[in-house]
Amino acid sequence: MLSRKYGRLSHRLRMGFDGTLAPMMLNSPSPSSLIGVAVPAPLRRTFVYDCAVPVPDPGCRVTVPFGSRRVTGVVINHLDAVPPQVGELKSVLGVLDAVPVINAELLGLLHWASEYYQYPLGEIVSAALPVAMRRGVDAKPATIPWFRVTPVGSAADLNQLRRAPVQCKIMQSLRAASPGAGGPELRAISRSWRQAVDALSARGWVEQISAGPLPITKADVAIPTLNSAQAEAVAAVTAKMRRFKCFLLHGITGSGKTEVYLQLAQRVLQSGRQVLILAPEIALTPQLVARFERRLGVRIAVLHSGLSDRERHRAWWDAHSAAVNVILGTRSAVFCSIKRLGLIIIDEEHDASYKQQDGFRYHARDVAIVRARSANIPILLGSATPSLETVSNVQRNRYQRLSLPLRAGGAELPRVRILDLSRLSATNGLTRPLLDAIRKRIDARQQSLIFLNRRGFAPVVICAVCGWRAQCGRCDAKMTLHRRSGCIRCHHCGASRAVPRACPDCGDESLRRVGEGTQRIEEALARHFPSARIVRLDRDSMSRRGALEISLSSVLSGEADILVGTQMLAKGHDFPGVTLVGIVNADQGLYSLDFRATEILFQQAMQVAGRAGRGAQAGEVLIQTMYPLNPCYQYIARHDFDKFADQALRERLEANYPPYAHFALLRSESSTSGVALDFLAAAKQCGERLLRERRITEVILMDPVPSPMEKRAGRYRAQLLVNAEQRQARTRFLNEWITALEQSKRVYRTRWSLDVDPYEMY
Repeated sequence: MLSRKYGRLSHRLRMGFDGTLAPMMLNSPSPSSLIGVAVPAPLRRTFVYDCAVPVPDPGCRVTVPFGSRRVTGVVINHLDAVPPQVGELKSVLGVLDAVPVINAELLGLLHWASEYYQYPLGEIVSAALPVAMRRGVDAKPATIPWFRVTPVGSAADLNQLRRAPVQCKIMQSLRAASPGAGGPELRAISRSWRQAVDALSARGWVEQISAGPLPITKADVAIPTLNSAQAEAVAAVTAKMRRFKCFLLHGITGSGKTEVYLQLAQRVLQSGRQVLILAPEIALTPQLVARFERRLGVRIAVLHSGLSDRERHRAWWDAHSAAVNVILGTRSAVFCSIKRLGLIIIDEEHDASYKQQDGFRYHARDVAIVRARSANIPILLGSATPSLETVSNVQRNRYQRLSLPLRAGGAELPRVRILDLSRLSATNGLTRPLLDAIRKRIDARQQSLIFLNRRGFAPVVICAVCGWRAQCGRCDAKMTLHRRSGCIRCHHCGASRAVPRACPDCGDESLRRVGEGTQRIEEALARHFPSARIVRLDRDSMSRRGALEISLSSVLSGEADILVGTQMLAKGHDFPGVTLVGIVNADQGLYSLDFRATEILFQQAMQVAGRAGRGAQAGEVLIQTMYPLNPCYQYIARHDFDKFADQALRERLEANYPPYAHFALLRSESSTSGVALDFLAAAKQCGERLLRERRITEVILMDPVPSPMEKRAGRYRAQLLVNAEQRQARTRFLNEWITALEQSKRVYRTRWSLDVDPYEMY
C-alpha cells in the first residue's frame, strides 16, 4: 500500500533512451507516524504500521510484527492516513537504524525492479541487504583483526611446525603478505585459523597489529601507454563523468579492455567517487581484484556468493560507508548500497550469468543501466562478443560504441582451423590433428587449452544389447557418468546413484559409455601424454574453497602443460603461455531449441579462442565439428563478429524475437501431470479477457505448452509465452494480470513464476 502522496508506482516511471524504465526519486517523508514497510514476504505490497516519534526515514530498518513472527523490514514511505483496506493497525517494535541503510536512489531502483520484474518489493529490498542485517544486527559490522609476523617469527625455523600444517601455512602466508593479513585471508587457508594464530601468538611469532583494514601498498609498476583506440575510449567516457551515458566497449579478445577500466577507475577515484565493477563469474574476481589493488593502491570491496555472511557484511559496509572506493562483484552487487557512485563497469556484458534464473529473475546488466540513469552517471559495457540486444541498442543510437580493434602489445589474433569430423576419426573426442598440435606445444614448452562445455566422464550410459539408457527418475534427462566418484548423476536436479554393474532391463554387463565429458578428455590426454601436467577446471574439480585460485596460479606460473575445462575457462582469463586452443564437440549449441543457441555458441567459441596467443607466441585454434560449412564457424574462423551479428539480427527481426520483441514467460509446475497446463490455460483466458477490456493490442499470449524438459526434479512443468511490441504495454498488462492470478484459487494447486525478459526458454 503506497501513500497517496506517491501514487501508484507505475506513474513514477519514465522511459529511458534505451527503452528501459527508469525510477523517479522518492519524495521527502511527511511527519506522520504512519509508515509503509516492506517485509520479506511473497506479497506484492507494503504494510502499514504505527511508529512512535521520531519516525524513521525511508530506507531505515525496523522490527515489526508480521503474523506470529517478528521480522526485519525496511521503511518505504510515510503515510498521511490509514488506507481503508487496512484492518487492525500494529505498531513498530523497534527502530534499528538512525540513518537510512538504503538511500533514496537505491530505494527507487528497488521499486523499479519490483514493478518491472513483477516481484514482491519486500523480498527484493531484503535481498539487497547482507544476511546479517536481515536478522537485525547493527549495520556496522565488527572490526576485522589483522596480523603480521614478528621479528622472532621472521627468523623462526618453520620445520618446527611439521606437525602443525595449518600453523605452517599461516606463517608462510603472513611472511609473504605486506603489511599483514586479516581474518578473511586466513580463513581461506583453514576454518581453524583462529586457533592456529593463537598458538603462533603464544610462541611470539605473530602479533595483532590493527583492528581495521590495512592500507594496500601500490605496486611500483609502469602504467602502460594507451594506444589510440584505448585513449579515445577513456576520453569519451571521461567527458560524460557527470551525466548518464551508456557506452559499449567492443574490443577483440586481448585488446586491453581491462586497462581502459583501470584508467577510468583512477579518474573516478581522483574525483572522490566510487566505482562499481561487475564480473560474470566468481572465477574472474581474484585476477581482477589483484590487478586493481596493485595498480590503484586501494582496497576493494568484493561481493559474490562464495563469501561467508560475515565477509559479505563487511564488504557491504565498506561500500555503504565509502571506506572503499572500488566495489567488485557478481550480479547481486548491482544492488549494493554505494554512497558516492561515479561509474559502473560491466565486464563481459554478454554473459548469461548476469541473468538470475530462479526466484527474483532480474538481469544485472539491465538493472545496472537503470541505476546509472537514476544516479546520472556513465556506464561502460565491455565485451569482445556483445549481446545482440546491446548491438541493437548501438544501431539505434541508444548506446555509444567504442572500438578496440587491435590486440594490446601488437599480438596477432590466433589462426583458426576447422577440423571436419565427417572426414576425421576421433578417439575419446580427440582427433589426430588436435593431438599432434598438443604434442608440438608440449615439446616447445607452451600451454594448450582444451574446451568442452560438458563436465563428467560420459553423458550417456547405454546397454549395447537392449538399448537401455541411464535415465533420471525425476527428470526427462539422461544421467552423466562421473567415473572418479563411481556414480551417475543428473546435472539438472543433482540426483545420483551408483553406476550399475549390469543392465537393469536385460542383465547384460556390456554397458557402453557414450560421448565425452571433461573427465574423459582429461584421462585420454593423460594416456597420450603421460608426462604432461594436466589441470582440469570445471564445477566438479573446483568445488573446494581455494581450489580455483590454486589451479589458476599453477597455470600462470607455467606449472601446467594442458588445461581442460568448461565455460569457466572461456571468460576473461589471461593465460600468456597458452598458444593452442582446441574446441571439442563444438556442435552442442546447434542442437538446442533455444533461439539464442547460435549466439551463445558463437560467443563461447570466440571467447575461448581468444585465450590463445595473448603473449609473445602466435596462437592457433582448432575447432572440431561435423558441420564445417555452418556460417557460424565461418564467421569464427574469420574473427568476424560484425557479419555474424548482422545476420543473427536479421533472423531475429524476421522471427519477431528479441530485441525486436519483448518476452515474458509464465512458468508453472506441479507434482501431478496436467495440472500445470490446466493452470496456464486458465491464466491465458484471464489474460485475454484483460487484453480485450483494456484494449491492449501490443501484447499477444501464446498457447500454453509443456516445457521442453517437461519433468524436472519430480515435477511436471509447462510454460506460456507473452510477446509484446512495447515494454510499457507489457508492464501495464503484467501488473494487472499477475494481480488477478494471485487472487485466483487455482494458484494454490500449482507453483508458478514469471520471468520477464527470459534468457532460458526451457
